[in-house]
Amino acid sequence: MFGIAPATADLAEAARGWLAHLAGERRSSRHTLDAYHRDLAQFLRFFCEHSGETPSLAGFAAITTADLRGFLAARRQEGTGSRSLLRQLSGLRAFARYLGRNQGCQITAFRGLRSPKQARSLPQALPASAARAIVDEKSRAGEERPQWVLARDAAVLGLLYGAGLRISEALSIKRKDAPIGGLDQLTVLGKGGKTRSVPIIVPVQQAIATYLDLCPYPLPPDEPMFRGVRGGPLSPRIIQLAVERLRGALGLPETATPHALRHSFATHLLGRGGDLRTIQELLGHASLSTTQIYTAIDTKRLAEAYFSAHPRATQPRAR
Repeated sequence: MFGIAPATADLAEAARGWLAHLAGERRSSRHTLDAYHRDLAQFLRFFCEHSGETPSLAGFAAITTADLRGFLAARRQEGTGSRSLLRQLSGLRAFARYLGRNQGCQITAFRGLRSPKQARSLPQALPASAARAIVDEKSRAGEERPQWVLARDAAVLGLLYGAGLRISEALSIKRKDAPIGGLDQLTVLGKGGKTRSVPIIVPVQQAIATYLDLCPYPLPPDEPMFRGVRGGPLSPRIIQLAVERLRGALGLPETATPHALRHSFATHLLGRGGDLRTIQELLGHASLSTTQIYTAIDTKRLAEAYFSAHPRATQPRAR
């Protein structure tokens, strides 16, 4: 149960109903619910200080565009970036729409508000050689770590680059669903509780089989396949640290992260002629526009190749 403060009983009840709606009908993840709850609480604290009274349902319905601008300005002064501000506005808008549908509150303050601008940065894909080196168990041969741990890390990283999985998706795979023994498909539970099917290439199947053969812990069928050194479910932070060590050993930039392997998966597929719609399905993107950012990466790569290789690309134009 989420605590809503500062707020009067009617507003707190409405907020809990909204979060329950997101968890139930919208199947939002716990991470999303926590973020929306935190964002709403921050706005309510600001509104309480700004207006001098405890926010009520009627008070929230009467917020103005100036109130929202003041909130954004205060968050800016605290060092909050545009991405976080956009997420907070999205949550507050969603709550306002919920109140409109369920409480009859017509909140118009958002109509006159201009959202913070955010520079859209391209995902940082790795060169194919660097991506292969990261997922290759031999790259960690000098580490003083148990062999089964090295095999485990190689299997997880292989899923990120070989199947385009998010790290949370890879670590949630149950033992009974392990793609081994000729099984070349895997059903993944992605964002928003949506499932998708992804093909698993032979090298990744082999990496997973090697890890399972070496893992010293029992792996019940309905529990996560990947384990930490003490036998519990593997933490994403452990994989992040493994990649940090590899960055130093391989001389890679700080942009070489576990998530960069997923970006590399999409970028390299597109560069080899992969269909954008197929890549969308493999990544589990709800919208094709999200996947289209990889076309910008590939265009940038082609432009760089042109200007570095064409004999006349850097020569001044004739007048």
